[in-house]
Amino acid sequence: MIAGNLGPSEVTLGQVSHMLSRDAVAVPPTGGRSTAVPHDGAAGLITDSAPEDPLPGSGHRPAALIDDALAAELIAFRRDMHMHPELANQEVRATAAVKARLEKAGLAPRVLASGTGLICDILPSGRPGEWAGGRPMLALRGDMDALPVPDTKTVPYRSTVPGRAHACGHDVHTAVVLGAGLALARLARGGLLPHPVRLIFQPAEEVMPGGAHSAIDSGALEGVERIVAVHCDPRLDAGRIGLRTGAITSAADMITVVLSGPGGHTARPHLTTDLVTAAARLAVDVPALVQRRADTRWGVNLTWGRLQTGHAANVIPQSAELAGTIRCLELAGWRAAPDLVHTAVDEVAAVYRAKSELRYVRGVPPVVNDAGAVELLRSAMTERFGEQAVTGTEQSLGGEDFSWYLERVPGAMARLGVRTPGRTGRDLDIHQGDFDVDERAVAVGAEFLAAAALRDAAAR
Repeated sequence: MIAGNLGPSEVTLGQVSHMLSRDAVAVPPTGGRSTAVPHDGAAGLITDSAPEDPLPGSGHRPAALIDDALAAELIAFRRDMHMHPELANQEVRATAAVKARLEKAGLAPRVLASGTGLICDILPSGRPGEWAGGRPMLALRGDMDALPVPDTKTVPYRSTVPGRAHACGHDVHTAVVLGAGLALARLARGGLLPHPVRLIFQPAEEVMPGGAHSAIDSGALEGVERIVAVHCDPRLDAGRIGLRTGAITSAADMITVVLSGPGGHTARPHLTTDLVTAAARLAVDVPALVQRRADTRWGVNLTWGRLQTGHAANVIPQSAELAGTIRCLELAGWRAAPDLVHTAVDEVAAVYRAKSELRYVRGVPPVVNDAGAVELLRSAMTERFGEQAVTGTEQSLGGEDFSWYLERVPGAMARLGVRTPGRTGRDLDIHQGDFDVDERAVAVGAEFLAAAALRDAAAR
């Protein structure tokens, strides 16, 4: 409770910590613990196999916003979601689970117009409702969709859906934002949330141009002044975050090239269009031409992921198809890329007398982190886990539709460390079937985002 006559706008982080100190216990840094986890629809036993090494800051952190019971629930929620992965725009089960948990906390989530994903406002009054004007909000965003890859892990929470897995950590992102929201809702009920906060659970991040458009079209950014998010980083230890001002991801587009010709006998390639050779040359020469014609500072990269043609060894096929992605470090390169690719494809195809059709699908621009939002995240993580828990990070060539939010409001994405400290051998990587996380990162991420929301409110 608030001491004296302080109003909601005068609440300090110290007072929040004092209120929580009675029942707050740090997430245990040691291994060997088995904890029965209460969770609606996700019964199970957590066996914490993490090593004895404590996470950064676990020895001197202030009273936890995410207590031990909530941390265990979030891990159970993440595991249940991991076992039931849903592809882009099919996140029906995950949407229902998040909605039920938020409603149980006394909140009023609303499903996006697209049918999956949610928006939920946490009001200072502690009562359920939607933002109705006045104080602008900070938004916390998490994505929900899985990937069409098989889960190759041998763990109790392995995917139960053949050919699908949460191989990019979106189950973690969802649990992190859910946990932050539940912590902030508890503070709101105690009169300790100075400003409203919005939770955005977004579908379809893994497809282009991304589900961010669905969320924005459903009003996700109405009343939002700033937005933040996390993304799993398997190269960074759990208990740490990586921050970068400016571009942290790259632009990414999808391209498909369809070649056609009359076909013929492999004994007489001179009488027809040799589509196999044309496709092979296009696969090699188009990326080279694009790279040589683009400003090297743009960091343009075209990589093919699929090439299909032909059915018999002695038949020159009538069609061939290539598909891939083009990625750019700079916005200028992203704007120039379509013309560069079109020209290169036409020129190479013409040399081999092949007809060409280019299908160029605009994906996402780079995620460009705002300096003020980065500083907010840095101060929140430092306050909760210490200076050693924050590190710099490099720009990746990966694409992220979080960028569409940042085209409209300032914000930042942090990299959330999910590697077990002291791990040896090959690092796990996202978009691979054996990807997994040190689950202590879930509570770290939730605490981090909840603390960022409180610091954002205190700074206004």
